[in-house]
Amino acid sequence: MTETHTTGVRGDSGPEVARLVASRVLDVPDFPKPGVMFKDLMPLFADGTAFREVIDGIIAYHGRDSFDAVVGIEARGFVLAAAVAYATGVGVVPVRKAGKLPRATHSASYALEYGEATLEVHQDAFTAGHRVLVLDDVLATGGTAEATLDLVERAGGTVAGFTVLMELGFLKGRERLAPRPVHALLTV
Repeated sequence: MTETHTTGVRGDSGPEVARLVASRVLDVPDFPKPGVMFKDLMPLFADGTAFREVIDGIIAYHGRDSFDAVVGIEARGFVLAAAVAYATGVGVVPVRKAGKLPRATHSASYALEYGEATLEVHQDAFTAGHRVLVLDDVLATGGTAEATLDLVERAGGTVAGFTVLMELGFLKGRERLAPRPVHALLTV
């Protein structure tokens, strides 16, 4: 394992936040399969001061009153969503892998950079017009994000924003999500 390089980093909230995120990322080769370089953000979550700065930065970027609910994408997105929801006093909604939610759901299948997956959200997760901030750890090819944003809208929500801790820019996920805006604290 190696740390992500922290010089010359960039992100949508400026170089200081980008450096903070980069300094807490570990590269794990060949996970979850050979040839994939996994970006492990658990050291960031484990560092209370850094984690607070990241959560505060996400809230400052979007504005405390710009959303009514926060969606976390399974599984690391749950950590971010819960923290932002708590700090702003709004509810948190999970977008989960297929078969994990107990009531009627909307589902979306999509291709990953290393396979296929299906995500679900409860059909009654939002009231019409609910402004929803969607959070995840990493934006790669954009399949997971695109499926989630579509699910939010199918469930009656309005996407108020989409933030990731890290964007793998070379995989062009941001382009796939256009014209929806993407807020990435770190782009590598």
